[in-house]
Amino acid sequence: MTIAKDFPLPEPRRLACSRCGTEFGCDLSGKCWCAEETARLPMPVKGEDCLCRECLRKAAAEVRSSDGAQA
Repeated sequence: MTIAKDFPLPEPRRLACSRCGTEFGCDLSGKCWCAEETARLPMPVKGEDCLCRECLRKAAAEVRSSDGAQA
């Protein structure tokens, strides 16, 4: 039997925001900073990848304002 602690966790992926180009890390272990955000958006549109924290928050605000929801 293999014990998970015998294997090191993968390094965070280095990404560039699909909208502004800011570089940031994405932790594939499920502890990514985006999991801490209250915004829950659909998966990125075709051709996009993850967004940086600032662009994620801007996109969430745009969705809320277009839906007429309050922040």
